[in-house]
Amino acid sequence: MRNHKTWAVLALALVVLIGGASILYGKLSGEMLPPDQMAASTEDAEPEKVAAPDFTVYDGTGTEVRLSDYVGKPIVLNFWASWCGPCQSEMPEFDAAYEELGEDIHFLMVSRETVETATAFIEEAGYSFPVLYDTESDAAISYQAYSLPTTYFIDAEGYMIARATGALDADTLQQGIDMILS
Repeated sequence: MRNHKTWAVLALALVVLIGGASILYGKLSGEMLPPDQMAASTEDAEPEKVAAPDFTVYDGTGTEVRLSDYVGKPIVLNFWASWCGPCQSEMPEFDAAYEELGEDIHFLMVSRETVETATAFIEEAGYSFPVLYDTESDAAISYQAYSLPTTYFIDAEGYMIARATGALDADTLQQGIDMILS
């Protein structure tokens, strides 16, 4: 009889532990969702604009650059690395778009590797877009850019409009650009 009571108490304790963990997980995970994944409170509500987080990276000369330095014109922010096959496949599209629209849009191609490696890759390929170097991972952490390539489309006022993960083709890149130009 005593053995049955022990098992019953242990089973009850386990149920309480699992239930409490489930409730805690639900509360914490709901608070931790990125702003772009949170649902509006009503169907009629207009989604709240989310300001693009500022970050610090470096240009090719080692000069500190902040995203906020570029607000005023739309921004295409791309995280990439030379060892990333999908990144390599989309680079010609970004370079062509930069050549065509570089006066109207800031193309910020943020490398996730060393300055030397990224610079050698860009020079060998002959790309003309500007490259910034995230040597301290400030930008990658700010944008949770853990998979490459990741591209953000930011309007002229500094609000995030769209995000794409994976290689972009010319049509998809143009769709994102159209969204920040309108």
